Amino acid sequence: RLTGAEALARIPGGAGRSVAPTDPDTPLVVMLTSGSTGRPRPIPLTRGNLEAAAAGAIQRLRLDASDRWLASLSPAHVGGLALIHRAAIVGCALVVRPRFDADQVCALLESGAVTHLSAVPTMLLRLLDAWGPRPAPRTLRCVLVGGAHTPGELLDRALALRFPVALTYGLTEATSQVATAPPDRVREKPGSVGRPLPGVDLRIDPATGEIQLRGPTVAPLPAVEQRGWLSTGDRGRVDEDGDLWVTGRSADRIISGGVNVDPVEVEELLARHPGVREVAVLGFPDPEWGERVVAFVVASSPDDPPSGQSILDFARTRLSPAKRPREVTFLPLLPRNANGKVDRRALRGDVRG
Repeated sequence: RLTGAEALARIPGGAGRSVAPTDPDTPLVVMLTSGSTGRPRPIPLTRGNLEAAAAGAIQRLRLDASDRWLASLSPAHVGGLALIHRAAIVGCALVVRPRFDADQVCALLESGAVTHLSAVPTMLLRLLDAWGPRPAPRTLRCVLVGGAHTPGELLDRALALRFPVALTYGLTEATSQVATAPPDRVREKPGSVGRPLPGVDLRIDPATGEIQLRGPTVAPLPAVEQRGWLSTGDRGRVDEDGDLWVTGRSADRIISGGVNVDPVEVEELLARHPGVREVAVLGFPDPEWGERVVAFVVASSPDDPPSGQSILDFARTRLSPAKRPREVTFLPLLPRNANGKVDRRALRGDVRG
């Protein structure tokens, strides 16, 4: 396995220079995890971690000095930090705005000022709403989407307009990207996040379905040093081509009537209802079912929202009894953390009391 520095040295086109003349094992930054399902944890990332992550992303997405990246993610988030770091290594331009504004992004795309941008799914949704039915500009080469599950309906909408979406799966403990499907792969296999980046070993625990990792991008954590593998807490499968499909987070799994319920499956189904713009599904204690499925919905049209009963009826004909929502709560917005992920702790505590 190559170190980060060795991998960078092999990048063609003059890229591949280190931006930190320190020992590879020296921690350069401490990042906080997102904390969407628990308390944020500090993660030390070394020079070697950052360089290996940059090398893998540069190779997978074929990045070079002609790129113009919109710095759309906060550098307090590992995806935003990794973007800045690899841009410095490649020597490409960063287009910086104080915050993500869909109308401003549309203007940048129309002018050709941006060729690449990173987004979480809710950013992509806002961008498509502002962009309208026009095809994506030819100057746009990549929209890297990660940080949370990308709903199938949203991905289909982007691909229909020929937006070059690249799907990625990653986490702070692995210095952002773990697996990435470039735009051509996403068109072939919508929903897959592609193969692991060069240098990353990935396996699925046969007992739990959990994704486990090792490699130079993985932070030096005591548990990893003891076991050799990072347990991600995410579940997934690897298909016959070696592509990863992320199926959910273990902590979010609902057990209703003795049946394991994947919130992502229910959310994907409910998102097909024409009156649903966004949805999050959680489990709450229930004396009969053990846990009951509760859906939190943002309506497509706030002035004319669907009835909760219509959503329950929609689910009743398409889901097994244990997976069907028992309640629907309408919200003007889903609570999100600074990284754009649905804040399930806030949703559970602040909304339900």
